[in-house]
Amino acid sequence: MTTSARALSGPPRLGVWKGLLLWLPIALISALTPLQVLQSGEVGLFGLAALIAWAVFNTFFALIFITGKTHRFRAVLFILVAVALPLEFVPYMIETYGSMMLTEATMLSSGASFCPLTMPMILIPALFKRVVIFPGELLPSAAHGAFSVMFIVWVGSSLALGRGWCSWGCFYGGWDELFSRIRVRKRPLLRRIDRRWIYLPFAVLLAIVLLSALTYGPVYCEWLCPFKIVTEFQAPSSALAIFQIATFVSLFIGLVVVLPLLSRRRVQCGLFCPFGAMQSLLNKINIFEVRIDTEKCSKCQRCLRSCPTFSLDESSLESGKPLLTCTKCAACIDACPQGAIAYHIKGTRIGVRPNVARGLYLYPAMILMSFIGAGIFTSGLYRVLKLVATGSMI
Repeated sequence: MTTSARALSGPPRLGVWKGLLLWLPIALISALTPLQVLQSGEVGLFGLAALIAWAVFNTFFALIFITGKTHRFRAVLFILVAVALPLEFVPYMIETYGSMMLTEATMLSSGASFCPLTMPMILIPALFKRVVIFPGELLPSAAHGAFSVMFIVWVGSSLALGRGWCSWGCFYGGWDELFSRIRVRKRPLLRRIDRRWIYLPFAVLLAIVLLSALTYGPVYCEWLCPFKIVTEFQAPSSALAIFQIATFVSLFIGLVVVLPLLSRRRVQCGLFCPFGAMQSLLNKINIFEVRIDTEKCSKCQRCLRSCPTFSLDESSLESGKPLLTCTKCAACIDACPQGAIAYHIKGTRIGVRPNVARGLYLYPAMILMSFIGAGIFTSGLYRVLKLVATGSMI
């Protein structure tokens, strides 16, 4: 293939039949959820929502395999999950506790839903003091988001994907993905952000781990989480609570909306999130990575401009490796006109059978997205269908 032809080809395509054959196991595995819903007798609106969710997710999964464009279709699902979260969660809180605001009574009854972002804060007290510093349920029950379930999911996905969690499993990340993809003008207004900001999430991680261990409280949740305004937050019952709520709103507007709009990057994820920093460290124990074939690379730097999480720089083009913070979103893979960037299995030769490594990575990534994302999307869609059918989401 000539250089000009390669420049038009981008990532390798499998074709329709090979792509569908690879997609089939994912379709069958993900079909277990709607089948369980239908077998339970839920053939009404929730059953319809489960079937629609299965069809939507698997359409995009099939397109990922067939076209070779991973990021393009993954991002759509990622955004849908994030938007569906408050549609599902806020009515649940109002239905169960009367408000999306966390009152003292709700927390004392372990009514708060466990969030993976709390994982860095709870580990030290849990390991050394056998105390879970979060007011949520430990075991699965009628509660929304039990600690034991999320812990198992987090461990499994971290071993399988490393920081791939941040592009395939995080039900918040789609918000800054959404705003980073809105084009208000031809070129981003904020073109350059000092790369040294990529170390800030690690500083935030260290700070909240130490402070949470000292205070036995989820410091990040209490003061720094930008996503409180789309899930749950404490009632404004005091001046301190009002200040905390104002902080959440300011962080969401600044980090999740404004800066992604201006820079076309996932600023909250790449430059602030402490959970992402912890997942970056877990990239070291994960067998999958993204690698650059330096012999194919033309140094066009399209990958640098496309990376949403600041995980590529000029040194990456020389070393053939993204930075530790890579979320394996495949934006650089889709953007590379030479097909020089690909998913890779550690310990194997660069550029040898990249489709095999891609397929092996996509299976756990899609299973994670199906388990977490499709469930959230189903519940959010059910609330919308209920609103249309009855005039209320409750």
